[in-house]
Amino acid sequence: MTTKAWDLPTAAAKYSAAGVQGMGVWRQWLDGRPLAESRRMLDDHGITPVSLVRGGFFPHLTTEEKQESHDDNIKALDEAAAIGAPQVVLVCGAKPELSLEDSRKQITDGIGACIDHAKSVGVKLAIEPLHPMYADCRSAINTLSQANDIIDQLGAEHVGIAADVYHIWWDPNLEAEIKRSGERICGFHVCDWLTPTNDFLNDRGLMGEGCIDIKGIRQKVEDAGFKDWIEVEVFSDRWWSHDPDDYLAKIIEAHKEGSEGFQPST
Repeated sequence: MTTKAWDLPTAAAKYSAAGVQGMGVWRQWLDGRPLAESRRMLDDHGITPVSLVRGGFFPHLTTEEKQESHDDNIKALDEAAAIGAPQVVLVCGAKPELSLEDSRKQITDGIGACIDHAKSVGVKLAIEPLHPMYADCRSAINTLSQANDIIDQLGAEHVGIAADVYHIWWDPNLEAEIKRSGERICGFHVCDWLTPTNDFLNDRGLMGEGCIDIKGIRQKVEDAGFKDWIEVEVFSDRWWSHDPDDYLAKIIEAHKEGSEGFQPST
């Protein structure tokens, strides 16, 4: 999604040529071809599928919506297994018609209903807390604390956390909750928060363009036990309007300067 202009074949070829060896795969880029073909394409270019995005959206108003959500999450787990992705990132969802408490209960129940299938296919369910500005309709899970509470309740080794600095940097309890999360953190996403921000979804910055202490958060996450890929996740109408080859070069440069240390994926 970061390099939105490119389809999967183009992205795999461009990333490989630039030395980027990992990719967070968004599900819409799998449409139109057999999953086995997508996996071969990634393999042929030496690209590791770091995650599959996205599952979730558990809150519901009807039994039909509940079943549709469950079926889609099972499908996402199967897709991840088919392309070799170790986790499905969960944007957990919310309904403005429901209280936050009801949405959070339905999210917990929905994740719990997927655990057996996650175990059977060997794919982790990665809860991604989203910034509170999205609590109305995108996710009622807004802090690492809430994600940790869900995992404590479910007691599931196949449920983890995808920690995105854009969504968690503001949290006054961040350091304590990163320590509490420990090796539950199975994904780490970076971008930056611009001031002013012109669009709260599609005006994110490259690392170093904004005010997030990315290196500091990365250090805390690493100290807690995370030793895996860093996923660059930049939604930006501004950057999407640039030449995508130049944009990819700037992503790599910004990663080296702004988050430092791991091989990036996009």
